[in-house]
Amino acid sequence: MDKNVDVEGIELELLLSAVYQRFQYDFSSYTRSSLRRRLSQALTDFNYQNFTQLQERVLHDIEFFPKLLNYLTVNTTELFRDPGYFRALKEKVFPYLRTFPSLKIWIAGCSTGEEIISLAILLKEADIKRYIIYATDINPMNLEKASKGIYSQETVRKGTKNYREAGGIASLSEYYEAAYDSVKFDPDLLKNVVFSDHSLATDAVFSETHLISCRNVLIYFERELQDKAFKLFKDSLLHGTFLGIGSKETITFSGIKNDFIVIDSVNKVYQKK
Repeated sequence: MDKNVDVEGIELELLLSAVYQRFQYDFSSYTRSSLRRRLSQALTDFNYQNFTQLQERVLHDIEFFPKLLNYLTVNTTELFRDPGYFRALKEKVFPYLRTFPSLKIWIAGCSTGEEIISLAILLKEADIKRYIIYATDINPMNLEKASKGIYSQETVRKGTKNYREAGGIASLSEYYEAAYDSVKFDPDLLKNVVFSDHSLATDAVFSETHLISCRNVLIYFERELQDKAFKLFKDSLLHGTFLGIGSKETITFSGIKNDFIVIDSVNKVYQKK
């Protein structure tokens, strides 16, 4: 018997296979280190000893999977996260987008919606009115939360500083109402938003778009899935339109690198040739 066999690794692969066969969610091309870390937290929270117990629960308890999905997906986000990115959109992308009669914007991996609110505010301040934001995520619970526009006071406190650094021209408080420990953003900010379940691993091109923002999602993908996602983005974007990705992500080693011009190398904004 080989004592060096990675039993936990075998269990992880079986769990991912069970998730795919039972619910058609494909995590096979996600980085294993990230999955192990997040699922180990699930073991602690559900008081299980190993991934096999998670697999057993996934296969036999249909109501358990949405809870596990919150561990399989990454929901780390904040209002105006990386303010330089939003300032780059405002200063280098919006002036060009204003020349179109209407816009289609795709936020891929929208999580709980903070980026949607952030972008909608800057579009409003730029007086860009004719647009649709397609907000997609693989986690239905994220989409439900995002559609409500309700966040904690702490989330807004952090976002206020980011908003100023992103080039906001008003006070963030003008866009929400506070009650108890939560704030609700103006529903008008979400009136042009279409929420949809979409997987970059298994689904096709979403729409013809003028701007795609997919930030801090690709770092959890293996190279093959990254390339697949990048090709989706290239095929979705109209000529001369824009792609924004996360600060730790790059198109440099992808198959689409020659199809894009670098608009902002620090904040990772690109324009399709």
